[in-house]
Amino acid sequence: MEEILRLLSDSDIVREYEILNVLQDEDFYYLKIKSSIIADTILYIKIYLSETEYNYAFHLQKNDGEFIARWDNAPHHKEIPTHPHHKHYLSGITESYSIILIDILREIKFLLKKQE
Repeated sequence: MEEILRLLSDSDIVREYEILNVLQDEDFYYLKIKSSIIADTILYIKIYLSETEYNYAFHLQKNDGEFIARWDNAPHHKEIPTHPHHKHYLSGITESYSIILIDILREIKFLLKKQE
């Protein structure tokens, strides 16, 4: 969990973040964060990590609520070859892979550059 907070603090695209919820025990943690990103965007982060599970959802939207993208591993969309890992865009659902926050921050940088 400390690594996630450090990545957010050190990122050049994150303006600030707020921890919305945290649950932690010896063998797991759950973290929910809202982070303000450059270019008037917000990244919502939900992570559950234990010794046997890694569940995540990274949701990117404009400040006004307009959807940009979401990466998650919820076990739906079984038709995706990379099931359960997938990405949601306005144009539809695409393949993805098990992704962590540093990957998301890199991809957001790329997406925001394309929008310039």
